[in-house]
Amino acid sequence: MTDAPAPLADPHLVYDPVAGDGPKDVVILGSTGSIGTQAIDLVLRHPARFRVTGLSANGSRVDLLAEQARRLGVRTVAVAREDVVPALREALTARYGAGQPLPEILAGPDAATQLAASDCHTVLNGITGSIGLAPTLAALEAGRTLALANKESLIVGGPLVKARAKPGQIIPVDSEHAALFQALAAGTRADVRKLVVTASGGPFRGRTKEELANVTVEDALAHPTWAMGPVITINSATLVNKGLEVIEAHLLYDIPFDRIEVVVHPQSYVHSMVEFTDGSTLAQATPPDMRGPIAIGLGWPERVPDAAPAFDWSKASTWEFFPLDNEAFPSVNLARHVGELAGTAPAVFNAANEECVEAFRAGRLPFNGIMETVTRVVEEHGTPQAGTSLTVPDVLEAETWARARARELTDRTASAEARA
Repeated sequence: MTDAPAPLADPHLVYDPVAGDGPKDVVILGSTGSIGTQAIDLVLRHPARFRVTGLSANGSRVDLLAEQARRLGVRTVAVAREDVVPALREALTARYGAGQPLPEILAGPDAATQLAASDCHTVLNGITGSIGLAPTLAALEAGRTLALANKESLIVGGPLVKARAKPGQIIPVDSEHAALFQALAAGTRADVRKLVVTASGGPFRGRTKEELANVTVEDALAHPTWAMGPVITINSATLVNKGLEVIEAHLLYDIPFDRIEVVVHPQSYVHSMVEFTDGSTLAQATPPDMRGPIAIGLGWPERVPDAAPAFDWSKASTWEFFPLDNEAFPSVNLARHVGELAGTAPAVFNAANEECVEAFRAGRLPFNGIMETVTRVVEEHGTPQAGTSLTVPDVLEAETWARARARELTDRTASAEARA
């Protein structure tokens, strides 16, 4: 009988790359996005704890990226879009001053991957989408601590990530998984009966499937609790994000899918819970603010003082919990299914969803059509490539097929509606 595999994320294990005296050197991937900007806010408030050495972004906000680089004094700036390098250099020059040395600039689709392997202690991967996989693997292979906010890289490349990560090397930054990470510190793995992942329910909590048929993009982007990018916000409206988090929890903590439950909690105060075998349930709770989970990712095993607001217990509040409506929101059960299939199935699920979200945003697919189309793509994919022999080319091939098939189906839907 062999021992069970060690969890990818274990609060009892601390992976600490060799670091010198002074602040912890950090690289932030996706610095102009929601996670990146909040991480920079945290770092600027704690200069004795953290020093940012590199920033990466896709290149759509060069002025913000240049200002971040100046304020942080970074060594390297990376952009995915080579065409914005002249504008970035101009923006950097304007902020640093003529004749002043500028940061090194990396450009192209592999720029973030190069930066992830650079000399630092911790890499915060705040990139959105499966393009975060290569930087995740690069950071792990380079021996960096990985503060992981890019759930898609774990979803699409789970076996690849697990093969490269050393015990304690990954610290989760998603609010739900940071919550589980902290609650799990209270007991051993053998003590765990169930993981309970909380969901706000998004903007459509309480609506039936029929009532969701005609919701608009503006409706879906009106999240009641969190301020996030458009793709993540729509994933919260369909609850695809919660399905991805169930797969992520399984991969991070090696807990079977039938012991991972989703519960709707509209206030988003309790970020997730762990039920132990003695009947105790430990909940991690803070007001909704991603700077708390980011601080866990960057600072663990130490906590960062005043990283995020605390509760005011002198004021009354009500916390509610509801079961998930799987008929109106079938995404969680579909995610469990692809998670159990493993291999390339999660990559197909994620890629098809990304294409369908874009089609919905463009007005080519109704809201309910997102999951209907994703379900069909998953079914057509059939038996996935075996997880034990999964390679990066396998993942990329599966994603390419899923995106193409999802586009075919969404185009067909759009054409049918235009004729109607």
